[in-house]
Amino acid sequence: MSNSLKLTVPEGQPFIDYQREFDFPVADVFRAHKEPDLIVQWLGPRGLKMDIDHYDFRTGGSYSYLHTGPDGVAYEFSGVFHTVRENEFAIQTFEFGGYPDVVSLEFLTFEDLGGGRCRLTGHSVYPSQEARDGMAQSGMEGGMTEGYERLDELLGGAATGTSAAGTSTTGQPDAGRVTA
Repeated sequence: MSNSLKLTVPEGQPFIDYQREFDFPVADVFRAHKEPDLIVQWLGPRGLKMDIDHYDFRTGGSYSYLHTGPDGVAYEFSGVFHTVRENEFAIQTFEFGGYPDVVSLEFLTFEDLGGGRCRLTGHSVYPSQEARDGMAQSGMEGGMTEGYERLDELLGGAATGTSAAGTSTTGQPDAGRVTA
């Protein structure tokens, strides 16, 4: 599992594109984006605890969660799922509580590559160049890379029916683990 994140931050454009391949079926990767019990096990960088207020991954649904660092500082995120098509596509908004009124629009495409592999492609559009630049400089790439590594670990544990320690990297039980 050495699939790297490909992040593109075009000069002078208010968007960010990314792509990541997974050595797992599209249905498993989609499910890991859909189910709150799975989201808490992989979304975001290592070392942060995730608490979900609500997470309803469906057309018209919404989400709100906190990531809390080891220093006790909490980071709030929220948004609305505008369109969700099972194992295929999602459009959502994304707002970081630290920058109120700056909302990005994100398009996620889940592509079946055959052979039990898939590709996730994202396109995030920001309301201004300044907002896009702030996100690009926020540590986004490192957080996404670690999150997708955690997703690989979660799905890999499912393939063998085990996980490294029976708990997620957040210390929470793997009870919601994806099963093959």
